[in-house]
Amino acid sequence: MASKRLLKKNVNYVMGDIIDAAYIHQMANPKKDDNKSEAIVDEAISDYDELIREINRRDVENKQRHFRDIEKDLEKKAKDLVEKLNAL
Repeated sequence: MASKRLLKKNVNYVMGDIIDAAYIHQMANPKKDDNKSEAIVDEAISDYDELIREINRRDVENKQRHFRDIEKDLEKKAKDLVEKLNAL
């Protein structure tokens, strides 16, 4: 079972890397429209907030299953965001 602290760190690193990649794309392609990469950054921030809110929930009966579900959700959201970044 992942601890709450490690799960928060993982969410922070994954979403931070996605945001960094979006900004690197903006700097590498200054002539392209930044609206798409800014939308990816905004989505990453909202996903981060949502995942942290879920991690901090206290009314969970089975913490092990709850954290496992959050890990799966993080993986899915990160994969979707990376696919959007690659499409730019």
